[in-house]
Amino acid sequence: MRIFEFYFNPKLKPDLVFESFCYEPENIYERRAGSLYMVGVIKNALPKSPRLLDELSRTIKDRYYTPIVRSPEKTLKESLKRANSFLENLVQRGDVSWLGNLSFVTLTVQKAEFNLSKVGNLKTFLIRKKRVVDIEKRIRFEDIEPYPLKIFLNIVSGKLIEEDVIIVLSQEVADFFEKEAILDGLTKLYPLDEKGIIDLFNSKKAKFQELAGICLMIIFKEESFKSRKRNILVQPKTQEFSFKQALAPILKIKLPKIKLALPKMPSLSRSLLTRPVTKEKEKPVGKEKPKTSKKREFIKIPKISIPKFTLPKIALKNLKEKAQAFLQHKNTILISGLILCLFLGFLIFQREASQQLKAYQTQLTQIQKQIDLANSLLILNKPQSIKEAQGIFQKSWQDLDSIIKIASTLPTSFQGKVNYVRNEILDNLSQLSKLEEIANPEIVFEFKSKEFVPQKMILKQNDIYFFSPYSKGIFKLKEDNSSQLLESNQEFSSAVVWQNSIIFFSKPNQIISFQEGRLSQNFSLEIPYPNFDFNDLAIFNSNLYFLEKKASQIVKYSYLEDFKWDLPQLWINEQTQKAIEPVSLAIDGSAWILDQKHINKYSIGLFKENLGADIFPLIQSPSKIFTSPFLPYLYVLEPAQNRIIVLNKTGEIIKQFQSQKFDNLLDFSVSVDGKTIYLLSGLKVYKISL
Repeated sequence: MRIFEFYFNPKLKPDLVFESFCYEPENIYERRAGSLYMVGVIKNALPKSPRLLDELSRTIKDRYYTPIVRSPEKTLKESLKRANSFLENLVQRGDVSWLGNLSFVTLTVQKAEFNLSKVGNLKTFLIRKKRVVDIEKRIRFEDIEPYPLKIFLNIVSGKLIEEDVIIVLSQEVADFFEKEAILDGLTKLYPLDEKGIIDLFNSKKAKFQELAGICLMIIFKEESFKSRKRNILVQPKTQEFSFKQALAPILKIKLPKIKLALPKMPSLSRSLLTRPVTKEKEKPVGKEKPKTSKKREFIKIPKISIPKFTLPKIALKNLKEKAQAFLQHKNTILISGLILCLFLGFLIFQREASQQLKAYQTQLTQIQKQIDLANSLLILNKPQSIKEAQGIFQKSWQDLDSIIKIASTLPTSFQGKVNYVRNEILDNLSQLSKLEEIANPEIVFEFKSKEFVPQKMILKQNDIYFFSPYSKGIFKLKEDNSSQLLESNQEFSSAVVWQNSIIFFSKPNQIISFQEGRLSQNFSLEIPYPNFDFNDLAIFNSNLYFLEKKASQIVKYSYLEDFKWDLPQLWINEQTQKAIEPVSLAIDGSAWILDQKHINKYSIGLFKENLGADIFPLIQSPSKIFTSPFLPYLYVLEPAQNRIIVLNKTGEIIKQFQSQKFDNLLDFSVSVDGKTIYLLSGLKVYKISL
């Protein structure tokens, strides 16, 4: 790691004070926290201002290097809290000269991870592979509250790769670098070295004479990453298997000795096995003897007497005693054999488990590499890179799922690594998915089970109407929280707002108008086909649209007049793609059909696209979708994960609300402006604002 501190004309402006503070870990405890770098600037400075920067940096450093095992990010947060307390004490003592004049950057680096917090006008940039990234765009700054004082509010985190360069500049230096294209010049020199930097600055030496400010430059070289490799799997200590130790109980048993004396075999002479050779006499010339039969000569083998084998004599009494001693150790032998079999089986199982752990280690390492890539993309802070990073995080989450399921059976050290990776992915996805956890949502009303048990709700103007397909009656909740139970002779399964009234639907085909506090007109719709079952109702331009779940079809009834509707029409083209197991319907000119995993968009009866595949957590068993021609958003209720999802009509997530209190979500309604959502969970009605 190479550090460059450039002070440009410190005495040029007496009312401008700037300083940098660089700390490297000195012992094992500090190495856990990593390196700490700070840059401070005070404009409109007083004589005591330099001391303020020293004290502030010392406060942060002392807290950061406290020998308590925490992650660098948590340790930095604790340090910044201490810094806020230090500054608050200054205000209480009447020292407010630094308010509005202080700029301060705190940067920590531990292995390949960095955390950065900033207040004021200092600029921070990252140079990576000839590209300049403005890091501070990833931090959402809030207005400073005058009291209680909260100066340091936000932290941005990221991953570093070899040859990355982090640059911290005071405001005037940043403006100068931009004007003179010095940042662009640095990118052209990538990877940076000392000579290239000095030569570039010397080329602008004359112009630097009029500049006052500070530049801290940190270059991450290869040696910074020697410890980056993570030993996710701790190898268990193994011992060499010894048959001598395993069979020791058996070898200690003394068995009776049996001596067997075998007689010696007689040796045969070589001459006995050699065939005799006879010389043929020479024939006399001119005389021929008559042919006579010649006797065949055979090898004479001497007689061999086979010795008699005699078994050794064994004393029966002695053998009996030793046999009894052997039988007395029978159980020991059997147990030892069983132990040996179990031990061998354990070794085989341990070997397989070790191989499996290595496979999980490799998989987890690959997932971590994907996370590092996603974090690098987030630093770019561009819509396309953010979307790509979100996709990588989601894939990593799916890949990690198989390990999470069996994590409880793995070594504790490995479980800790899995949980760390899991939390890192979850934190990033929750932030990218705009998931807000509500600890205590606002309760608007709570029903008493003896009076009325609602299942559905609909909002008209500022009044909420509750009903149920299992009980008769309509419960009206007014804006002032007064309530009224209206009697009816029918159960209702769906409802829509139409003109100045509410249309209630009663299965199988009855629609009833509710206006001015009472039920009035009713109409029987023509059935579309036998065994139909309408599951949801929507209205658009006075035309009724019913979702028929069995056929994955929308049945349309065109409005005629005088509370009458035409014959049914099958709205979805039979040749187009249909939703699988649809559950709810919304109409705004297009048709939005919610199924178990997606939002399906249809236009003029034809399938157009699927939305919601990139929602995190993935949609599981949603129950309702709602929108209108006057709202820019889609609202999706998901009881399985205690949340309601708000997204625009291109599929981009606007907000997600989740709460443990939403443990029995039944229905919801949205205000006319779309900014207030009322949720029915069990017997309670909650209100949340978008």
